[in-house]
Order: sequence, then C-alpha cells, then structure tokens
Amino acid sequence: MDKRIPVTLLTGFLGSGKTTLLNHLLNQAEMRDTAIIINELGDAGLDQIFANSNLAQAIENEHIADNTVLLSSGCLCCTLKNELADTMRDLFFKRALQAIPQFNRLIIETTGMADPGPILANLMNEPVIESVYRLDAVVVTIDSVYGLQQLVDNTEALKQAAVADVLVLTKTDLADAKQIKTLQEKLIAINPGATQHKIVNGQLDPMFVVDVGLFDIATKHAEPQRWLRAPIRHTPPKGTLPQKIHDDDITSFTVIMPMPLNWAQLKPHLLWFCQTYGKNLLRLKGIIHAADQSAPLAIHAVHFTPYPPTLLEGWTEEVPLSRIVIIGKGLDELAIRKALMQF
Repeated sequence: MDKRIPVTLLTGFLGSGKTTLLNHLLNQAEMRDTAIIINELGDAGLDQIFANSNLAQAIENEHIADNTVLLSSGCLCCTLKNELADTMRDLFFKRALQAIPQFNRLIIETTGMADPGPILANLMNEPVIESVYRLDAVVVTIDSVYGLQQLVDNTEALKQAAVADVLVLTKTDLADAKQIKTLQEKLIAINPGATQHKIVNGQLDPMFVVDVGLFDIATKHAEPQRWLRAPIRHTPPKGTLPQKIHDDDITSFTVIMPMPLNWAQLKPHLLWFCQTYGKNLLRLKGIIHAADQSAPLAIHAVHFTPYPPTLLEGWTEEVPLSRIVIIGKGLDELAIRKALMQF
C-alpha cells in the first residue's frame, strides 16, 4: 500500500463549475480530512474567493496562517501565493509538526486557463513532493452548454480534457439532450479512457472524483486496471485506410509490449521516448510485468518527465500483460508503436 498523500488535480476551463463542485465536495462528511490549494486570483485573498460561495457560511474566524483557513467541516483551505511545490511542502511540514490539523488527501484547484501538464510535471520533478505525495486523479469540469465550442477554440480546454481521469459535465440542466450527447461523443473521441459524470449545481458523490486512482483507499489494495483506464479502440472496417493525424489532433491509444521484458532495459528506453516525444506527449500510463521485478510496476509520465514507478506488491494478473496508454497531440501512432518495440 502506497502511504503517500493522494492528490486530486481539479481543473476545467473558465466558468465550467470547478468552484461549485468544490463547494459541494467540501461540505460532505467524508471529505473532512482534506486539504485544498486554490490558485490565488489576482490580489484576492482566501476570504474574498469564498465570499460569494456556500463556503462563506462554513468558514471559521480562525486563520491558522496568513493564507490558511480551517473550515467548520474539518477541511483545510489555503491559497497559492508561491510556487505550487513550496505550498505543498509547507502544508506537509506543518502537518508533520502538528501546526495544522491532520489531512489525508489534497485537492489542487487550478485557474481555468491552466495547462495541467506543467502542474503534473511539478509533482514528479520535486524529490520531496514525490516522496510524500502521489497523484490520484485529474478531474476536469466541462460546461455542457459551451464546452463543445471551448474544446474547438481553446488549446487549454482540449489539453485538460485529454489528460483527465474523470470528466464532470456541469450545468446539464441548461443544455438539451442533443447538446449533451454531442459533447459526450466528442469527449470520448478525445479521451476514451476517462469516466464521465453529468451533474447539476455541483452535486456529485465524492466517491467518483477522489480516491479513484491507483490505490483503493477502502481496501488498501492496488487497482491498476481501474487506474489505467485503457481506451477501447474500435477496429476499422477492412480496406479502410488509416486517417492522417493532423498537428492539432489529440489521440490516445494502447501499446501492448512484448513479453518477457526487463525493467532495466525498458527504463532507459522510456526515458528516451519521453525526451523524444515529450513536447506532444500529454500523458503516459502503463502496467509493466518485468522479469527482474518482484511485482508488476505502474508507470506514469507527462511530457518530458517520467514519474518514479510504483511497485504493485500483492497484485498480479491471471494473464500478465504489459501495456502502455499514450495520450498526445499530433502523434504518429505507427511510428510510436515501432519505437516502443525497439528496446
């Protein structure tokens, strides 16, 4: 069991309902051991950010620090004033020193224009951060009314949807059935491995967005198949020529690796792969069965940065199958398949 603190990255385009969803989550009893990092909005402080939200009623007058507030629900909120890594380190050390209440999960809410790639890479590059936190899931809110157009007009919105583990379709009461269906189909085309949930006014069970990653908090066991969420590819009819991938196209596909294989040989090859394709590699996730490891490995990378693998002790598959899910922009699938097989 990985004892690091699970991190949920909550993002979504401007006005897509991130804060409304967060308001609802923080008022749920099962979320009381949660810490929140919220991006500073200009010169606004934490109280101003919450001023027009339901959380205003939940804020106690006790400021633990100049940027930290303890909510009556038991959640701990702080605004991001420095680098994200600095804020995460500060929270952890205060937790260890019992200067703030114990928290067992962290949610990071980004600004609407944020590219999630650098934020994810931040979690991977910092030794202290990597040793005490682990990414649980990327949760992305999508506006059911304007989401389809935002995906077309804004690269940030497209990237957010592409790297998501969970897609939350908001404001479904304001969109008609055809709009929602078209949006869902578009999102499946962009990211077929993500789960989708339709909500109104932020009402969503926390079980769908937190503790949904590599480890099941309830059972304390690894759930790598759930975490991997390998996209299902439909076989094109015989005689159909492969479609040309344009530079702006975001695609996802699964590469089945040859067996047997050794991690010592594959590791430098994956590093080379990330360095070569990193500019357009939005996310890579995989499960590796290696002869030189005592248990399967879960691997993860964003852009140029591979994350240290997680040994899945106590977990195995009846039929060992090493596979890597790749999500990227303008990637040549055939060339990548050939590159990954040549190690």
